[in-house]
Amino acid sequence: MGYKYPVSQPWLEGRELEYVTKAVTGNWISSQGPYVRQFEEAFAAYNGVARGVACSSGTTALTLALRALGVGPGDEVLVPEFTMIASAWAVTYLGATPVFVDCGDDLNMDPALIEAKVTPRTKVIMPVHVYGRRCDMDAIMAIAFEYGLRVVEDSAEAHGVKPVGDIACYSLFANKIITSGEGGICLTGDHRLADQIAHLRGMAFSKEHNFLHKKLAYNFRLTNLQAAVALAQVERLDEILERRAAIDKHYTAGLEGISGITLMPPRDVLWMYDLLADRRDELMAYLAEEGIETRYFFKPMSRQPGYLADGWEKLNANRFAETGLYLPTYTQLTEPDQDFIIGKIRGFYGEE
Repeated sequence: MGYKYPVSQPWLEGRELEYVTKAVTGNWISSQGPYVRQFEEAFAAYNGVARGVACSSGTTALTLALRALGVGPGDEVLVPEFTMIASAWAVTYLGATPVFVDCGDDLNMDPALIEAKVTPRTKVIMPVHVYGRRCDMDAIMAIAFEYGLRVVEDSAEAHGVKPVGDIACYSLFANKIITSGEGGICLTGDHRLADQIAHLRGMAFSKEHNFLHKKLAYNFRLTNLQAAVALAQVERLDEILERRAAIDKHYTAGLEGISGITLMPPRDVLWMYDLLADRRDELMAYLAEEGIETRYFFKPMSRQPGYLADGWEKLNANRFAETGLYLPTYTQLTEPDQDFIIGKIRGFYGEE
């Protein structure tokens, strides 16, 4: 079904075409092209971090980060209940065990519940900045320090939230704040970790490139074509965040006071505008008929078939999953677009 107002779409109005054209005409389209390094350096500098290592997706960024930290069979990683399943899969890919921590009312991992989940096998805490809300990183970093744990931030939905953990992992999928179509990047202040991530990303070739590979690694590289798009996006990241902040503010002003709608806590950066709705499924179907695409909230990890556990029905994450949705959120969304969407929501609840 085609939507007049899709839930997301990229904003490609900078130098994306110029850079991609240069990559093609210069005959550098592989991961060895110059835009990969330029993007890595630009995004790292933007975030005030020493190193960036680009890769093929946000999921592979998480996988590389955990692997570089030595996570493997027998280890446990603390992962939010409320997240996209890729966060948990990155742990499972490495033979480790994700241990799930329920969310607070901001949808993020609740720091008050973390310590009870720590065991002698715990190696990493993975906070996820859900929908652009920054986790309570002061509390999480303090717990990590006390127990000698590493912190991998899943920042797939939070470009503009500055990292403080050992490694922060970003997605560059087409629906994210900035994009390369597909792609990801790890940021870290630790040069040794960055070198290890880059080594693992590129099939662990030796410096001699002699086709002797001393460890299992991956082909998780980003192409020069993708990096060309990503670099152009980073160049306009401040403008993108500013435009999205205005979208956030306008939605909030228009949706306040509607009986049947519960607004969520403020976001630090806007990835998706999330809310809770009475008769949610009816609302989503009604909006779809009006050409407005919406999406469900994430489901709890403990409800997923691969991680199914008793008691998921009582989780805070499930309470939000039952009534939550997010609205069309993209950088070029105009105020008249938003007013149309807001008006249809008001009309559904009889508040035109």
